[in-house]
Amino acid sequence: MIRRTRPVAGAIALLAALTAGIAFPAGAAAGEPTGQDAPKVDLVLDVSGSMRAKDIDGQSRMAAAKQAFNEVLDATPEEVQLGIRTLGANYPGDDRKEGCKDTAQLYPVGPLDRTEAKTAVATLVPTGWTPIGPALLKAADDLDGGDGSKRIVLISDGEDTCAPLDPCEVAREIAARGIGLTIDTLGLVPNAKLSRQLSCIAEATGGTYTSVEHQDELTDRVNELVDRAAEPVVTPVATEGAGSCDKAPVLTSGLYTDREEFGQQRWYRVELLAGQELRASVSVAADRAVRPDHGLLMRAVTVHDREIVRGEATGNGRTDVVSTGLRYPKPELEDDDSGKPAAETVCLGVTTSFSADAGVKTTPGLPLELTVDVVDGPDDASDAASFGLGRGWWLLGALVVAGFLAGLVWGWLSRWRVAVWRTS
Repeated sequence: MIRRTRPVAGAIALLAALTAGIAFPAGAAAGEPTGQDAPKVDLVLDVSGSMRAKDIDGQSRMAAAKQAFNEVLDATPEEVQLGIRTLGANYPGDDRKEGCKDTAQLYPVGPLDRTEAKTAVATLVPTGWTPIGPALLKAADDLDGGDGSKRIVLISDGEDTCAPLDPCEVAREIAARGIGLTIDTLGLVPNAKLSRQLSCIAEATGGTYTSVEHQDELTDRVNELVDRAAEPVVTPVATEGAGSCDKAPVLTSGLYTDREEFGQQRWYRVELLAGQELRASVSVAADRAVRPDHGLLMRAVTVHDREIVRGEATGNGRTDVVSTGLRYPKPELEDDDSGKPAAETVCLGVTTSFSADAGVKTTPGLPLELTVDVVDGPDDASDAASFGLGRGWWLLGALVVAGFLAGLVWGWLSRWRVAVWRTS
């Protein structure tokens, strides 16, 4: 499942919903909240040697992290299964190969024993390297299984020291598994290079990146992310778009996931009654290395291929997700002779313009997340669709009249001042 920054964290579903102004209906036929299994959170803490630095409220970074963890453990909801993984906590030597293996599960993901978890945290001493990539891979394994929400919260004060295993590529690999896992990152140092790396990790899975410089900020943010894991999860329904509208699957309100090849066009259908409004959005995640310039187009057309409305977005490689959306209110019509309201089939076409260098796999396609919402339309749907201004026409007209009157007054005042000046 693609989730976006909210932020993100949060889920890219939220990013897609914001793009089209969508609110999920309680009776959605697809993508309903699930969560039979308990939500799981794995806190991944950097315990490398640099955590000895005393620059957080007069104490070391390690001491601030320990205090924050103790408060987070006290506040963790009972339904959340929480674990703690470390990186750089055990190997003090100079052998890079060994240092890059230094990640361990300090407290297993499961029902929380607060006393036991706090005792484990108290033993930590800043020690070694910063193997972020290996730690994320292991943390993903810690959370494997079940259909509840899964979240990794990574807290680090430095960049990964185990290249060429790029932690950003690791995050993309985790996202490609399709296990609905979100990685949120927190940086303890306001460093541009670290920020770029941690932001990339978070964006790859629809998570969030936060820079913190105080212990209370760290506590509040980790608490917020743990609480977020306990919120209901909306699981997208797998669907498969077609190459043409007449063969496309019919979608109802809900959240859907699909995959689309580079430069491919996928079609979906939605049935819309008179007086209803279609709100749709789509997000595509680059789960592999692609060229920075790419685009996404979503079109709503009739069955006769007449375009109704479109939404488009472009990317420049700064984020791993590009999203767009559209709205189409179908005007109210008088009932026909049969007494049934006029209905319309709307074809939704999604086209991508991604490309990649030679050697990058193009199959399977890029993960695509589609949100469809059919709601009661505005009182005057035809007005709401007018050039995208809706009832804004009234405001525009008022501004034009006000500007005209202001111009007349200013002209009269200018002429009066000139006349007075000539007289004197």
